[in-house]
Amino acid sequence: MKRTNLSLAIGLATGLFCAAPLTLYAQQGGDTGAAAAAAKPANAKPANAKQLGQVTVTARKREETLQDVPIAVSAFTAASLFKQNVQNLGDLQGKVPSLQVYAARGSNTTLTAYIRGVGQADPTWGFDPAVGIYLDDVYMARPQGTLLDVFDVSRIEVLRGPQGSLYGKNTIGGAIKYISTPLPVKTEGSVSVTGGNHGEKDVKASVGGASADKVWRGRAAVASVHNDGFGTNLNTGSRNGNKNTNAARLTLGFFPNDTFNAQLAVDGLHDYSNPRGAKMLIANKFYPSFAPLSSDFNTRSGMAQLNRTKMGGAALTLYWIASQDWTLKSISAYRDSSTDTNIDFDTLPVKVADVNAKYKDHQFTQELQANFDSGGSMHGVFGLYYFNGTARGVIHNIFLDSPPFSTLGFAQFGSTGGSIRTRSIAGYGDFTWDISPSWSLDVGARVTRETKTALIQNFGFADASFRTPIRTLADFSGSHTSHNGSPKVSLDWSANEQIKLYASYSEGFHSGGFNIRANCSAIPSSCKPIQDEKVSSYELGSKMTFLDDALMMNTALFHNIYSNIQLSVFSSFTLPNGSQGFFGDFTNAGKGHIDGLEEEFAWKPAENWTFSGQFAYLHTKYTQFLSKGVNIADQQRFTNAPKWSGGLSLENTLPLGNGGSLTARINYTYQGMVFPETTLSPLIAQGGYSLWNAGLIWQINQPWTLSLQGTNLADKSYRTTGYNIGALGIVTGFYGAPRTVTLTARYTF
Repeated sequence: MKRTNLSLAIGLATGLFCAAPLTLYAQQGGDTGAAAAAAKPANAKPANAKQLGQVTVTARKREETLQDVPIAVSAFTAASLFKQNVQNLGDLQGKVPSLQVYAARGSNTTLTAYIRGVGQADPTWGFDPAVGIYLDDVYMARPQGTLLDVFDVSRIEVLRGPQGSLYGKNTIGGAIKYISTPLPVKTEGSVSVTGGNHGEKDVKASVGGASADKVWRGRAAVASVHNDGFGTNLNTGSRNGNKNTNAARLTLGFFPNDTFNAQLAVDGLHDYSNPRGAKMLIANKFYPSFAPLSSDFNTRSGMAQLNRTKMGGAALTLYWIASQDWTLKSISAYRDSSTDTNIDFDTLPVKVADVNAKYKDHQFTQELQANFDSGGSMHGVFGLYYFNGTARGVIHNIFLDSPPFSTLGFAQFGSTGGSIRTRSIAGYGDFTWDISPSWSLDVGARVTRETKTALIQNFGFADASFRTPIRTLADFSGSHTSHNGSPKVSLDWSANEQIKLYASYSEGFHSGGFNIRANCSAIPSSCKPIQDEKVSSYELGSKMTFLDDALMMNTALFHNIYSNIQLSVFSSFTLPNGSQGFFGDFTNAGKGHIDGLEEEFAWKPAENWTFSGQFAYLHTKYTQFLSKGVNIADQQRFTNAPKWSGGLSLENTLPLGNGGSLTARINYTYQGMVFPETTLSPLIAQGGYSLWNAGLIWQINQPWTLSLQGTNLADKSYRTTGYNIGALGIVTGFYGAPRTVTLTARYTF
């Protein structure tokens, strides 16, 4: 979309005073059961046909309505996720202001997420994500497998901006919370079957129930998601990126009385998909006879199609109402994952840059919470948090191992290996004082002590067997300890029941550590510890409803000061034989600031119509970017930070006989130009683009629903990420899905 079209869309939204979450209306009439009941506050006034519903969130680790919490948060109920065709966390792209979320590299289930220009694109074991992912309040430390498929979900919340006081380290950009369906008190469940183009074949099912006395409760859910991918390896005939993912979740609960319950949740995911294909954007300088292909998804790779991820975990949650004023909660959790993947960076049958990567990790976390609410003017949450985890792996790199370069002795073989153990302990508190019926003061803080112990072993080898080291690049161990205090203060004023204004200051930090790809012999500084990065955020916001709750609007205006920015960059050096070598360096680049405006809205102009949307403006700038001791801030740009982005959605529901309905939706999203990586190559940069999506949902009667959904209906070609490795002549891009159309039949009971 041209800038003029975006300006018209923004002008329309601004003219409507728009600024509220796209899903804060809980999809009127769509939610049923416990989720809908939880969304209605006890003192809710009777709704008329034009009123938008309310959604309960736990952004401050206690239940509040979305319009009451003075935080920039978007919430999606189960009904809205279904209507908006959100199949995994990647489908939140274009639906949340300032959110960039996509599958990393050639994977289908490894997550890359940026919020407000802050994130981490390197999914290897040595680098922590900067946007925290939480599954039922359990922090998931590694990105592998966290591009979660949406099934058996009650709600997804996206908290924007640093969440250091309540959520801790590595939520410097924000947090994404996946909340599964609560345990039922009666038998209920659902089955859905989906088919579509590109060989889409999905099955999702859940069933839950309780004993006659409701003391024992349980729920089981499964998802099996398959398609044929979007391209072919022309060298072997196999499909690229064909999805083959199975996931399951089982929860058992013990509810002996009204004041205590215990719940045990176990989940697992197996992803046996083939790697997604990358498009070669220019001919490789070493093998110029291979011209780029016209397809965004076809390759000529000589590597085996290997991309396997296993992830699983268990969590025990104890909940006790200790008194009228205090409730206590304990969350004990264990998670692990493993990945074995081939990455053909050059996409060719020759071996320019063929990489095999194996990752393993495990983590144990313990959180203790105490919530205080006496029904008066003071309430809050206090807690202790412990994390103990180890991530390890080995990456085998093969460079220029095909004639004539292998014959001439230019082939290079190297390994990146080692482990990083993290131990972290934190104490936190968030305290709210309702000074008067109109004014509230919220003060929070988190104190963290974290130690990372690393073993880095990187070698050069004689050949592709990786048995005989001929050169030591890095072989050392080290320890790095972080001490951090992340405060938060927020003052909000309710002008009346419809208008809330707030101002806040908050901090977050992203822990440092060591560069697992360090090359001490070529660049000694790469073996020094990486320092923590920090964001200090100043925010002004509003939560407003008008027209008897038919129009809701949320606005956030923020200024972030970003320091010790951690960046993954490619560093080149000259080998003894005169050829160029390179490695993935990880360094603290410098400082910058991020200014932005986010607006969301939902408007119900008539009983059966809803118009909603969001847009974001980001202005990012480096004030310091040190390269070899020289400040080159004026030459640098933030990655994954489009200046403009937004979306609009129009929905109409037509009531039918027998309690059924027909809902039609059309959705438009826009994203401005993005640089996906730090070389800022114009060949990889994705210019501004727009997508059209639509859906038609026929609720035949109470149990049966048919859903016809279309995504990227204009079949737009757009890149989500890419690589520019100059030393090897590699310029490739990974592309978003082409036009997809699916039909889903769902039965609920």
